[in-house]
Amino acid sequence: MVSVSKSMFFSARSTQAEYFDAPTRSFQEVCDGYRHLGQVNRFFHFAEPFQRLIPRFLGAVRCQNLTLLDLGAGDGTLGRELSLWAEKRGWQWRFTSLDLNPQALSLNRHHANVAASVTDLPFKDGSFDLVIASQMTHHLDSDTDICRHFAEAWRVARQAVFLNDLHRNPALFGFIWILLHMRPYPRHFREDGLISVKRGFRVGEWRDLARLAGMKKARVWFYFGAKVMLYAPKDSAATPGS
Repeated sequence: MVSVSKSMFFSARSTQAEYFDAPTRSFQEVCDGYRHLGQVNRFFHFAEPFQRLIPRFLGAVRCQNLTLLDLGAGDGTLGRELSLWAEKRGWQWRFTSLDLNPQALSLNRHHANVAASVTDLPFKDGSFDLVIASQMTHHLDSDTDICRHFAEAWRVARQAVFLNDLHRNPALFGFIWILLHMRPYPRHFREDGLISVKRGFRVGEWRDLARLAGMKKARVWFYFGAKVMLYAPKDSAATPGS
C-alpha cells in the first residue's frame, strides 16, 4: 500500500509555487538563497554532467572554442565553473547567463548577463553554439511554457541543446529531505527543495515535449537516479549513441 501511494503521489507534476520564485523576495534573501543552493549543487556535483558529456557529444575539436547560453543561470555559478574547467584544458568557453531575475544576475559581476524569459529569447536564430540549462525547467508551470522554452532553446542553438532537471521520484524526494535536514537551512529553502522534486519530470514527459518543440534527434534519458537529461544536436553536431 505504501509503494502504491508513493507512486500515485508522484504520478503527476506539482504546480505548487516555490518561494524561490517569489518576486517579493528581498535582495538579501536572493543572495542567501543562491548561497544555500550553491552548497546543495556542489554536493550533487551539478557541473559534472556538462563536463563529462559535452566533450563526448561534441568532440574535442568543437570544444576548443564554444559560445554557450545558460538558461535560468541565476547567479552564474555554473557558467563560471565550466569556463574555468574548460580553460584548464586549453579550451575557451564563453558564456552568456540568462535569467528572469535581474537581482540574481547582479551577483554574476563582470560577465555577460541578459534578463529575459526562457520562453521568449532575445536572440537571433543560431546565436550560440550550445544552449544549456540545469534544473531550471521545473520552474515553468505549464506544458505550453515548457514546449515554448524547448523550442526557443532549439531556435537559438547552432550546434546543440543540452538540458537537465530533477527526476520526479519518491527515492530522490526522501534523499533530498534527509540532505536538507542535515544543515540549518531556512524552512522555506527546505520546503522549496522538496517542491522542486515534486515539480520535476519523467523521461516520457520530456520526450513528448521535445518532439512537440521540433527538436529533431532529441535523446532523453534517466541519469543516476536523480535527473532527466535531454540532448538535441543540430544537423552539424554529433549525435550521442543510444
